[in-house]
Amino acid sequence: MAKGEWKKSGTDDLPLTGRSECEVFDDGTNTFFWRAHTLTVLFILTCALVYVTLLEETPHDTAYNTKRGIVASILVFLCFGVTQAKDGPFSRPHPAYWRFWLCVSVVYELFLIFILFQTVHDGRQFMKYIDPKLGVPLPERDYGGNCLIYDPGHPADPFHNIWDKMDGFVPAHFLGWYIKTLMIRDWWMCMIISVMFEFLEYSLEHQLPNFSECWWDHWIMDVLVCNGLGIYCGMKTLGWLSMKPYQWQGLWNIPTYKGKIKRIAFQFTPYSWVKFEWRPASNLRRWLAVLGIIFMFLLAELNTFYLKFVLWMPPEHYLVLLRLVFFVNLGQQAWIVAAITVTEFLIVVKYDPTTIMLPIPFFVTQCWILGIVLILIWTLWRFFIRDITLRYKETRRRRQEGSSDRDRVPGHADGSNSATSGRSKLNGNMDTVRHRKS
Repeated sequence: MAKGEWKKSGTDDLPLTGRSECEVFDDGTNTFFWRAHTLTVLFILTCALVYVTLLEETPHDTAYNTKRGIVASILVFLCFGVTQAKDGPFSRPHPAYWRFWLCVSVVYELFLIFILFQTVHDGRQFMKYIDPKLGVPLPERDYGGNCLIYDPGHPADPFHNIWDKMDGFVPAHFLGWYIKTLMIRDWWMCMIISVMFEFLEYSLEHQLPNFSECWWDHWIMDVLVCNGLGIYCGMKTLGWLSMKPYQWQGLWNIPTYKGKIKRIAFQFTPYSWVKFEWRPASNLRRWLAVLGIIFMFLLAELNTFYLKFVLWMPPEHYLVLLRLVFFVNLGQQAWIVAAITVTEFLIVVKYDPTTIMLPIPFFVTQCWILGIVLILIWTLWRFFIRDITLRYKETRRRRQEGSSDRDRVPGHADGSNSATSGRSKLNGNMDTVRHRKS
């Protein structure tokens, strides 16, 4: 089927483009799960508010009522967003799922704006309203120190340095990069971001102590084992998703219980598969967009460490994990993702400018300047100098072809001039005969 044709897919007509990688068959069953329930949600919400107003006695606790009022306001906003917000590009597991996370992202951005407008002391103490254990300065853990893989000084456990690094962040790194690979869908992009972040840790270890890690922790445990294995498993999953058939049936149209369970499980896979190619060097605009995406990925990663540092949150706190889960579920909401990332960075700058402004070591500055200069030189060559050179060569080639065509016209290799001369003489003789007859 040619590009741009239309193919019947259940009850929907879907355009097939050059990016399509699979065929989708849907019986079009619109079950209770997929129907809109706006009135039902409104009725339940109204009943809850009526109960609180008429049947529940309001406690005489200002702090408790303030917390409950804020939570209730957020829940009402989430109910509105889940039922009334615009659908995004994703339909699995359910469009309402992605509408919910869109509303959560808006609430989180508003919370960040509120924190940004507080003083440093008030902002840190405000975290006590979320968890009373917060608001206390915490010592940062240094992952460097003794970097011996095999330490003969500890005969009881010579590999204790390795076991000390095997904390909860190891599976978190693997799972995080597995999910990032499912989003980015490109091996080179994932590896570039992974390696670049390790260089950032090297460059900023003078600001945050937990950036100071052993060399094998950077390149073996992080890049190769955790990140690399997560990227590998992610690419394998993408390969399987691109080859599997997508045949969707209503749950009650499936006769067997095994088929029903399988259908429920596949509800958490994509509705269809679309392959996307980054092609960063195809044009200047795409190249700049890819650089911007890489920059935002790295900034969001750095914000994870700097936010918990300036807001005094321990690395294992549930809010740190919730933030990562929140970012995973943002989907294609690029605008709100960029706004959140920038706001987080501004909070870091306001709350601890001393740490941010610590001078970078001279050799680190030299390395980054060299890298930026190389990127600029390659960009100028690829999208300006190379294109000008190619256009000049093409123009020169066309001129040479045009001059060679003009050089062949006066020649007699093809006999065209002789034939023309013969016809001219014949026409001249015929004119003479007509003149004599007249």
